[in-house]
Amino acid sequence: MSVDAVMHTEFPAGYVVFFGTDGKVVMTPQSEEHSSTIRSMQIDSLALGRHAKVISDVYIDFPADENSAPDFAIVREDAQRQGKRYGFEDVLLIAEVVSVSSARKDYDDCTAKYGRYGIPVYVVVDPYAAEVVVHTQPTGSGYIAAHTYKYGSGKLPIELADGRTYTLDLDELPRPELDAR
Repeated sequence: MSVDAVMHTEFPAGYVVFFGTDGKVVMTPQSEEHSSTIRSMQIDSLALGRHAKVISDVYIDFPADENSAPDFAIVREDAQRQGKRYGFEDVLLIAEVVSVSSARKDYDDCTAKYGRYGIPVYVVVDPYAAEVVVHTQPTGSGYIAAHTYKYGSGKLPIELADGRTYTLDLDELPRPELDAR
């Protein structure tokens, strides 16, 4: 199935579809914790303004690489879509929420990819480990800095490249039930 065909296919509600590194299309259901975590991040983004450009599960163009539809992203206020998508150069922050099936992709593949494209801040939100990893200082192969914060440790201010601050409330992130894995 081609990328174009996949992008124009209607998949069942509650599923996330992404391309694996080996070219396979992966379709996985979202957990309640995954969905609630994204909603929590969206609520925290309201402090940036009601009309801040915050997107979830929307494709972003990464030339010469597979496009991505991150769980959560903040783009520059002056960003203009090219067609239906933003370009990677407009992205200030990307966050991926770890699920059992996406852990390797979120921690390894996405860290390398987003760093290579110069995404200023990449955040891995892991409900199963109850921690958030904030990657900054992108390089050609990943990020120079990675700082880990535990759930329940208060508000985490994250500086954006445009001078604004996105504050993630670590006390409000949902935790999965132990048997939900």
